[in-house]
Amino acid sequence: MTALAPVPPPDCVDVSVLVPAKDEAENLPLFMEQAAAAFAADPGVRYEVVVVDDGSVDDSWGVLQRLEREYPFLHLARHRARRGIADGLRTGYLHSRGEVLVFYPADLQFKPEDIPRLVAPILAGESDMVTGYKQGKYEKAFVSSIYNRLSRSLFDVPVRDLNNVKAYRREIMTGLPVRPDWHRYMIVIAAAQGYSVSEIPVPLYPRHAGRSKFGIGRIPVGVLDMFAVWFELRFGRKPLLLFGMLGAALFALGSLLGVVALVWLAIAGYGQRWIWTVVTTCVIVGVVLFVGGLLGELIAQQRAELAEMRRELDEERAARAARARDG
Repeated sequence: MTALAPVPPPDCVDVSVLVPAKDEAENLPLFMEQAAAAFAADPGVRYEVVVVDDGSVDDSWGVLQRLEREYPFLHLARHRARRGIADGLRTGYLHSRGEVLVFYPADLQFKPEDIPRLVAPILAGESDMVTGYKQGKYEKAFVSSIYNRLSRSLFDVPVRDLNNVKAYRREIMTGLPVRPDWHRYMIVIAAAQGYSVSEIPVPLYPRHAGRSKFGIGRIPVGVLDMFAVWFELRFGRKPLLLFGMLGAALFALGSLLGVVALVWLAIAGYGQRWIWTVVTTCVIVGVVLFVGGLLGELIAQQRAELAEMRRELDEERAARAARARDG
C-alpha cells in the first residue's frame, strides 16, 4: 500500500530525485544534508527529493517524517511491505513533479553532490538519459563487469555501466514496463525506443551505514531478466515472427519426414517406428508454437492499444496542466 499525498502544480520543479529506501534510518539525515548543500550550489535549477520508504522495519519512516519538516523540498511516500526498487521508482515517479527524474540510492555510496552533473546534459538538451560510470573500488566489481559485458553483447547501448545512478526525462519512465527489477534495463529500453543515452564518471564510496540488500542470489534472477528484456525488445511486438517461424519450420519438417516415411513404407514394405514418433512430435509442436504465436499477436495488439491510450491520456493531462497555467 502506498501513502498518497496531494501533488502540487507540475511547474514548480525541474528535477525530481527519486530515492527508494529500505532500512536506511542511519543514512537518511546525512543524505538530506548533502542534498540540500548540492541544491544550494545549483540555484538555477529547482529540485525536489521524493523518498519512498520501501517497507522499512527500522525507524526510517519516523526519521523521514522529522526530515520532511526540516527540508521543504522533501516529499514522502511509503510501501507498507517491501516491493523492490522498481516499484519504489514507480511510486516515486507518481509522486514527483519534475520533468527530469533521477534515481539515487540512500546508502551514500553515491554523494548527492554529483546530482547536478547528472542532470546538466539533459537540462541543456544534449541527452535524454545520463547514467553514471562507477569510479572506485567496490565489492561486486567482478559480478558487475560480467553483467555489463553480457548486457553489451545482447544490446546495442553506448555506455559501460547499465546498473548505476541515472537521470532521465520523465517520458522515459512513462514508457517503462511495470515489471519487477526491470529498472536495471531502463537504459536498454530507452535506447531501443530512440532516446539518446550518455554517461559520466561518478565516484563510488563505501556505504555510510547499514548493509547491502543484494546478495549473490540475485545473479541468476538478473540473467533471466536480461534475456526476458532481450526477448521483449526483439519479439515483444511481433511474437509470431519467432513462434510462427519455428512452428512452420517444425510442421514442414514433420510433413517432409512423413512423406519420406510413406515412400519408404511403400518401397521396402515396412516402416520405422522412431520416424513416426519424430513426425508426430514435429507436427504437434509446430502447430502448438504457431497457435501460440497467433495468441501472442493478439496480446501484442492489446498492449499496443493500451500504450496508445496511455499516451493520449498523458497528452490530455499535459494539455490540461498547460491550460491551468495559462489561465
